[in-house]
Amino acid sequence: MPDSGSQPSGVSSATVHEASGRRGALPSRIKPISERMYVNAPAFTVRLAPGDNLGLHRAILAAEPGQVLIADTGGHLEYGYWGEILNEAAMARDLAGLVIDGGVRDVGRLRAAGFPVFAAGICIRGTVKDATSAISLSTTIRIGEVAIRPGDVVVGDTDGVVVIPAAEADDVLRASTDRDAREEAIIGRVRAGEPTLRIYGLET
Repeated sequence: MPDSGSQPSGVSSATVHEASGRRGALPSRIKPISERMYVNAPAFTVRLAPGDNLGLHRAILAAEPGQVLIADTGGHLEYGYWGEILNEAAMARDLAGLVIDGGVRDVGRLRAAGFPVFAAGICIRGTVKDATSAISLSTTIRIGEVAIRPGDVVVGDTDGVVVIPAAEADDVLRASTDRDAREEAIIGRVRAGEPTLRIYGLET
């Protein structure tokens, strides 16, 4: 089930990354615009033309409620592809969030709205909407070293964003829950005064 909103819940991005064999981490520049934002939902992918946000308008209409938009700008980061109007449109469609390897703007209002937005930066530079631009929806995209397919599971929190292949998602999320439980036990031992070197079997 999608799990999105302004309060962290569920497994963390770092835990999912570790439980998946240290795979799927998007570039560290992609962070939530507000610290408490969290998303855990299936991906709806979009490849944008440089400096053009028409694909996001189309993606909002094409995506299903509960999906998170994940957008590849082809490395053209220095534009404000997303702002208050698109944010309101996405919320009206009951989408789960946005992950974009590019800039966003109207950030004060985006933070106040609470819709989960993960971006490479904040940028006021405007975009165009060119109907002749090359735009791809619901196709395989690549952000950093990660290939992202429609339906892959996207987990994002204050540490960053990780993507899990759809076929592996159930197993990885179960492993993530187990890993969290093991770490809670370790934290209990640390708080009781046990050295970490002993806990991890590293004493010499």
